[in-house]
Amino acid sequence: MGRTLLQKVWDAHRVRRLTTGQTQLFIGLHLVHEVTSPPAFSALDARGWAVRFPHRTFATVDHIAPTRDTSRPFADTLAEAMMAALERNCRRFGIPLWDLSDERQGIVHVIGPELGLTQPGMTIACGDSHTSTHGAFGAIAFGIGTSQIRDVLASQCLAIDPLKVRRIEVMGTLQPGVYAKDVILAIIERLGVKGGVGFAYEYAGDCIARLSMDERMTICNMSIEGGARVGYVNPDETTFAYLQDRPFAPAGTAFDRAKTWWAGMASDPDACYDDRVQLDASSLEPIVTWGINPGQSVGVSGRLPDPRQLAEADRSAVVEALEFMCFEPGQPIAGTPIDVAFIGSCTNGRMSDLREAARIVRGHRVARGVTALVVPGSQAVGRAAEREGLHEVFLDAGFEWRGAGCSMCLGINPDKLVGRQISASSSNRNFRGRQGSPTGRTLLMSPAMVAAAAIAGAVIDVRPLVTSRRERQA
Repeated sequence: MGRTLLQKVWDAHRVRRLTTGQTQLFIGLHLVHEVTSPPAFSALDARGWAVRFPHRTFATVDHIAPTRDTSRPFADTLAEAMMAALERNCRRFGIPLWDLSDERQGIVHVIGPELGLTQPGMTIACGDSHTSTHGAFGAIAFGIGTSQIRDVLASQCLAIDPLKVRRIEVMGTLQPGVYAKDVILAIIERLGVKGGVGFAYEYAGDCIARLSMDERMTICNMSIEGGARVGYVNPDETTFAYLQDRPFAPAGTAFDRAKTWWAGMASDPDACYDDRVQLDASSLEPIVTWGINPGQSVGVSGRLPDPRQLAEADRSAVVEALEFMCFEPGQPIAGTPIDVAFIGSCTNGRMSDLREAARIVRGHRVARGVTALVVPGSQAVGRAAEREGLHEVFLDAGFEWRGAGCSMCLGINPDKLVGRQISASSSNRNFRGRQGSPTGRTLLMSPAMVAAAAIAGAVIDVRPLVTSRRERQA
């Protein structure tokens, strides 16, 4: 019987089976940032330990990075303390650090792939929930906590529970104006935010095969929001073409040898899965979240649920979300007014995201009373966008053009919601307080939908804008 990619990578990196039933896995790449790493380094100091393989660890600053004024010391004293601790620890242990003065700086899950650090068949760990992003390349990538960061720094190994594999086959063709973000939101809405607990998600099907690497990263990024430990796409020619000539990728004949090995890591045609799910991509419309977790979403033409029409077990969560969001049962999601529009994050801060959003806003203006900002996922993305003139498109429309970082995705930097503001956001979480205000409200959607909402001042269906623009271009 054939094996899945998860099984192949797991077996290749297995050190031993622990008495707890967990597997001790060797971690090929460890990515660190300024928020979760300081306590882990302090734990090393307390035990007198060193970093076992510093050449397998790379650091950047992203979460607390100001996207306007980057002068030091930072205005936020906690952010400055975190940054100083990361700088100190990287110097001490010989770990490369791409800080705000380095052109390679950016969100950890953006720069790993664009530098070629992320490669098929790897095990990857990072102290960030959305490390599953790297699974788009056929890697098995784990988001880990502080104690696990300590363990990886000290031993380059991680103790992990065994995982089942659910194959999610996305079939058919996406309509114009429907994107990878809509695919993953639809998957999470269908399977639930806890549906993936104990699973790795393998994304497959002809729709997934046609997606770019940016789009695959968007889908894998949000695997954790569906409860899955990891998510991945089998490597193929799209993967290999993306990696060729990246700074840390193999070069020359080594790249050819690597391609052969990478291709062999893909799941076998006769691999056995613990579960299979199919999704019809052609039936999807743009998706918008209405609640306080990413599974509470609806198509842009739809209406919010009425708790009275739900099973008793499902009512309380819906009631809680509607009350927090100040929404009425059964109201349409379209027409919901917004105060802030945010395009960025490790989910949707890449070049293809900015290009698509710029297509929507070109020739339009941000609605009166709406604050709109675009935050590239890395300095490299920002420079590439500026070379194409995308920043001018956004600025002409009334958007703010910022430096690279996590920005409003989590609000532990200056970019935050205020009070009860409603944000149209291309990020990955709509939890209470996620965007910096304990009472702020977040509507997740694709970058193109965010751009459309910024122009209209409310949630609207982006598809007519996409269609009309294509007709004019034709």
